[in-house]
This record gives sequence, C-alpha cells and structure tokens, in this order.
Amino acid sequence: MRYIGAHVSVLGGLDKAVIRAHKLGATAFALFTNNPLRWTTVTFNNEKISNFKLACKTFNYSSHQILPHSGYLINLGHPFHDCLNKSRLAFIDEIVRCRKLGLQLLNFHPGSHLNKISEKDCLEIISDSINLALEKTVKVKLVIENTAGQGTNVGYSFEHLISIIDKIEDKTRIGVCLDTCHLFSSGYDLRTEQSCEQTFNCFNSIVGLNYLCGMHFNDSKSKFNSRTDRHHNLGKGYIGKLAFRWIIKNIDCTRFPVILETKNKNFWKKEIHWLRSL
Repeated sequence: MRYIGAHVSVLGGLDKAVIRAHKLGATAFALFTNNPLRWTTVTFNNEKISNFKLACKTFNYSSHQILPHSGYLINLGHPFHDCLNKSRLAFIDEIVRCRKLGLQLLNFHPGSHLNKISEKDCLEIISDSINLALEKTVKVKLVIENTAGQGTNVGYSFEHLISIIDKIEDKTRIGVCLDTCHLFSSGYDLRTEQSCEQTFNCFNSIVGLNYLCGMHFNDSKSKFNSRTDRHHNLGKGYIGKLAFRWIIKNIDCTRFPVILETKNKNFWKKEIHWLRSL
C-alpha cells in the first residue's frame, strides 16, 4: 500500500488535522506541531496528546504514515553562534514534541550560509547540529529535505545531502525527503521518463534509495534550474504529470509517506485519488 496525502492544517487542534486528512481520502499526512514562523514553543498537555493519538487510531494512521515538518526559522547551519544555538534548541524541541505525540519522523530544511561562510562549512555545521540533536533525543528519525537552492540555502544537490549524512554518527536515525519542485528547480530534470530515471539513478548512486524516507509531490511554477521555490498543482507547472506517474510506478513508495504541498488545496482530493489510481 502506498501512503499518499497532503500537508494539512492544525487549526483547532492537532486532532483536527487527522480528521482533515481522513476527509481527503488520504493514507498519509504532514503537519506542523508548532507555528513554523515563530520561535515560541507550544507545550501540549496530556489531553491534547491523547486526543491526537486517539484520532490517529480512530482513522488508522500509524506513525510511519505521518511526516511532521519542522519550523521554517530553524537554521542548523547558521554562521553565528547565538543564532545557531537558538536554532538547535528549537530543533531539539521539535523532536521532543514529535516523540511525545508518538511520531517517528521529522522532516526539516537543512540550513543557509547567509553569505557569511562557505557552503562546505555550513554543511559541516549542519551535521554537527544533527549529531547534537540525536545525542539529546531518542527514537525520532530526522529527515533532511532537499532544497531548491534559493538564496543561500544549502542542500540543493545530492552531494550536499551525502556530505551531511556522511558525518552523522547514528545513521539509523537519518533519512531524506525529496521534494519534486525543489529537485526540478535545482537542476534535476523530471520532464521525461529518461530524465526521471537519470535523476533517481543519480540519487541512488550518490546518496542511496535506502535513505529515502519521504517525498513531497509538487509541480513547479518556476522554470527548470531556476533556483526558485514556487510550488504548483500536479500537471499545472513546468514539470507536468509524467514525473509523478513515473515515480509512483518505478520507486518503492510503500515504505514512506508521499505528501502534497501543492498550491491549490481544492485539488488535493482529486490529486490524491489520481495518485492512488496509479
């Protein structure tokens, strides 16, 4: 069975996110456990945690079908110590919150060098940040998302991803989430069957498909290799529908959640149905 869903809202409570996923006909979902644009920390009481776990049990969502996303402000490769420490503490807080909620994955963006240090140094700091987080937490697997390479973001190449992973001490708790829009925008073509095969063969040879723990399915509003992160609905952008059909048929998506982050939420139910039909 393939686990396919969307990144749903937590408005009204985490348990409401589960209900929204169920109404979409989703067999997977993503969510934020904290406001992604604030540093303030949310603390869930036992009742809220129980409500979330009960909703997951009621609608048959196990932890491997859920891919929570960490906050956008966190920069694990920050060049300045005080800001780096703040990001590391927030990241650890995200992991601890996932653990309390019974979740086993946490998707995150690697970080940015802000034109203050080299990409190489930034990648090393990110690895150090992840190692620190792993030392201070248990169970939850940390899933690095590839980026579009916009601005000063690192993580836009497979070489960047493996550079981070190579320095991780506990590799059993590290994985990768591939975002199709980010792949396309950073220079990995997906417009033909041949280009899809080349891109995933390249990923397998450099990183390894064994590290693939999640995918974000998004078309791209921006042109190929634009380094611009602008998501679109499936088949509405420059990638087209072929890529998603190819991935479903050629990549073992039964091991991890596939999450829509497409622009228009009104199409989610239709997109999920189409992907499951493949």
